[in-house]
Parts: sequence; structure tokens; C-alpha cells
Amino acid sequence: MIKEKGKWNRIRTRLLFTGPTLFAFLTVMMVPFLYGIYLTFTNWDGISTTHSLVGFQNYSAVFKDIVFWKTFGLTLKYVAFTVILVNAVAFLLAYSLSRGIKGQNVFRAGFFIPNLVGGIVLGLIWQFIFSNVLVYVGQKTGIPILSTSWLADPDKAFWSLVIVTVWQYAGYMMVIYIAGLMSVPNDILEAASIDGASGWTRMSRMILPLMVPSFIVCIFLTLQRGFMVYDVNLSLTKGGPFKSTEMVSMHVYEKAFLSRDYGLGQAEALVLFLLVAAITLLQVYFSKKLEVEA
Repeated sequence: MIKEKGKWNRIRTRLLFTGPTLFAFLTVMMVPFLYGIYLTFTNWDGISTTHSLVGFQNYSAVFKDIVFWKTFGLTLKYVAFTVILVNAVAFLLAYSLSRGIKGQNVFRAGFFIPNLVGGIVLGLIWQFIFSNVLVYVGQKTGIPILSTSWLADPDKAFWSLVIVTVWQYAGYMMVIYIAGLMSVPNDILEAASIDGASGWTRMSRMILPLMVPSFIVCIFLTLQRGFMVYDVNLSLTKGGPFKSTEMVSMHVYEKAFLSRDYGLGQAEALVLFLLVAAITLLQVYFSKKLEVEA
């Protein structure tokens, strides 16, 4: 009897503390997610009060949608470049600002600030830079590559999107890498220096292996944000010129809300979610095997 009372007390206590959070999670996350899966089997247009079931017709249409897979391929290219460049720049910044240089905290704050700017505002700022500031500088200095707006060129517009993404997220990832560098034991590095290990040897054999957890987190975050990019894409290029920079998230949004085909748009969103989940899980799985202990 005493055990039974203690059991119910524990259950009541757990529900008291976790109940509100669990309720919020179910109502805000799980119920809309499950309802969204249900809508993938309907022909709802997003505004009418009625809809009918169409089975797997929307999923069949997803695999026949050439534009969806074209934008997904472009997004893969965008993700590949941004993941490499964001993490490379972030690590170099973190390593440079962890050497005890004068005013390094000011520099850290300065590089982190772009991450605090909203994607829409960020895109508008860089739209002005690419279309006005850089064009003015290019025309005055005679630099051909800057004489015309990058946003008007299908090839350069893609790279302008990559540059803005690197500028936005490098400072955020830098903070994670700084935390990883601070966790590397100094006694190991000092012992290696005494034994005559060069700077590159210490970096490749000690620092980088011990920072694998930081790399896992940063690569995961950049992968997720790269695939889900929408706000910067919308405000900077609007998918142009000639849809040369339309990422898959923008295509899904247009399919669901502008084309009034919410069932198909939701099906494409679910397929995208599954593809991104599979890629990120594989990344975490294989990265975990590289972890070492100090």
C-alpha cells in the first residue's frame, strides 16, 4: 500500500512538471504534423471548407514533378558549398580568436552579430549591397566582375546567396568551435610541443580529432538550415533571375499557397522532410564513429 502511494505520488509529480510541456509539444508539434500527413492524401486547395481523399495521388505527382527535383538538386549544390564554406570560415575564425590576441572578445561579438539579423532584413541589406554598392565600386575602379549586379546574372546570383549564407552563419558556428577549442586539454598540447611536434601535427593529430563533437553539431546545423533556407532566398533573389536560385523550400511554398494545391505541396514538404532527416541522420551516424576521447 505504501509502495502504491509512492508510485502515484511520483506519477503526479512528473505530470505536474512535464505535463504542460508535453501538452504544448503535442498540440503545437505533433497534432499539426499528423494532420499535415493526413492532408497529403487529400485534394485540399488550402482555402475551401471541403476536400476529398485522393489516396497516394499526391505522392505520385511528387515523383513526376520535374521542377521539385530540379530545385532539390540546386538545393543540394547550395548545401554542399555552404556546409563546407561556413564550417571552414567558422573554424578559422574560432582558431584565430582563441590565441589570446588583443580585443578578441570584441571580434567574436562582431562576427556573431550577423546571426542576430533576421533573414528577410539580411536579404534586403545584401540586395542593396550587390545591386548598388558593389556595382558603384566596380564601375569606379574598373573591376569587370563588380560592374554589374550579381543578382541579375543566373550564375552569380547563386554565389551571392552562398556568400550571404556564409556571412550569416559563420559567426554562430564560430562560437561552437571556440567552445570546442577551449575543451581541448592544454597539457596534451604542451606535451606534444615539448616532444617537438609541429603546429600542423598538433592540429591534425590532436586538436581536430578532439573537436569531432563540435564538427558534428556544426555540420548538422548547417545541413538543416541549408535545406530549409527560405527567408534569405525570398528577400535576396526571389528565386530569380529566371528561377535560377529557386530552392526547394520556396518551390514547396509556391506549390501549396500560390498554386492553391495544398495537398501536393504538403506531400512535397513531407518528402523533403524525410530526405533531409535521412541525410542528417547518416551524417550524425558516420560522424559519431570519428569521435575520440582525450
